[in-house]
Amino acid sequence: MSNTEKVRVDKYLWSIRVFKTRSQAADACDGGKVKMNGSSVKAAKPVNIGDKFEIRSEARKWVIEVTGLISNRVAYPEAIKYYIDNTPDEDKLAPAFVPSVFQTGKRQSKIGRPTKKDRRSIEGFMEGDEEE
Repeated sequence: MSNTEKVRVDKYLWSIRVFKTRSQAADACDGGKVKMNGSSVKAAKPVNIGDKFEIRSEARKWVIEVTGLISNRVAYPEAIKYYIDNTPDEDKLAPAFVPSVFQTGKRQSKIGRPTKKDRRSIEGFMEGDEEE
C-alpha cells in the first residue's frame, strides 16, 4: 500500500484484527474506547505511521504503535507486521482469569432461574398449601 493513501481508524483496527468487524471498530471509536495519541478519536480519522493507540475492547486492552498502513484484512501472522504491541503484560493476561461465562453473556447451568422441573415442583408445593 502506498504511503499517500489514507486509511480510516476503524478500517485499520479491523485490518490488524483488533476487532472482528469494521462496525465494531467504528462503534468502539464512537463510544470513546479508542484513543489516538492520548485523545479520543472518530472512526473516519486517517491513521499515520507512528500513531499510538490505546484500545479497550471486550476481550482485552491494547496499546499499539502503527508501523505500517493496511486497509484489507489479512491473516494474523501478516497483520502483526503492521503494528507494535506495547500492551503491559498484566493487561494481556487479564482475560485469562475471567470465566468464559461472562464473555459469552450466557449464565451458568442450574444457577439463576429455576428449570421447568423445579418450577413444576414449586407450583405443586404451592398448590398443596392452598388446599388445606
